[in-house]
Amino acid sequence: MQWLLETETLEDFLQSLADAAVELTRAEGVGVTIERDHRPLTVVSAGPVAPKLDEKQYGQDDGPCLQSARTGEEVIVEDMLGETRWGDYPAYAAASGIRSSFSLPIAARTHTVGALNLYAAPPHAFTTADVRALRSLAEQATGAIALAQRISEAQEFVTQMQTAMQSRSVIDQALGVVMSQRRCTADEAFGILRSASQHRNVKLRDLCTELITNLTGRPPTVSGLRPRP
Repeated sequence: MQWLLETETLEDFLQSLADAAVELTRAEGVGVTIERDHRPLTVVSAGPVAPKLDEKQYGQDDGPCLQSARTGEEVIVEDMLGETRWGDYPAYAAASGIRSSFSLPIAARTHTVGALNLYAAPPHAFTTADVRALRSLAEQATGAIALAQRISEAQEFVTQMQTAMQSRSVIDQALGVVMSQRRCTADEAFGILRSASQHRNVKLRDLCTELITNLTGRPPTVSGLRPRP
C-alpha cells in the first residue's frame, strides 16, 4: 500500500514490485507480463534477462509465464535442463544462463490477466523462496490493475454520458426547429427526423447537426456533464 501511495503511475508501482521481487529472491531477472485480447506485453522488468525470456515465450505463444497468466496458477520450473514442456523455450532459457523460474498469476480470470515472472541462474533457486511474500507482491499487482481498470471504466462511462447528452442536446434543438417549421408536436417532429435519417442513411445526430448548421450558419451549441455546485 505504501508503494501505491508513493508512486504516480501504475507502471511505477509495478516496477517497485518487480524490484522488490529481485531483492526477495536474488533472481537474475523479474518481469511483469500483462495480457489483454490475447496480446501479452512485459510492462516492467528488473534485470536484462527477463524481457528476452518473456519475448521468447510470446513468440511461440507458450511458456511458463503465459501458462500462469492464462490458467491463474503458479508455475515453477526447477531445472530448465530437465524440462520437457513449452517446446524449445527451456533450452533457450538454459542457453541464456537461466536454469529455474517461478511465475505467479496476476489478475487471474479477468479480461486483463498477467503474471509475475522470476528467473534465476541456478536450478531449484526458488525451493527456499519466501513464497508468501511473492504471493503478496502478485496480489498487490492484482489490486493495482483492478483499480486502474475501474478508473478507466469510470472515465469511459463519463465520456459516453457526455456524448449521449451532447447528442440529446443537438436532437432537442433540431426538434424545436422542425416543430416551429411544421407546426407539429415533439413526437411528430421526432418521426420526421428519424424518417429522414433512415432515408439518407445517416446518424440522427449528424442529420440534426446538419439541419441546425444550415439554418443558423454555425454548428449547434452543446453542453456536457458539469460537476454539481
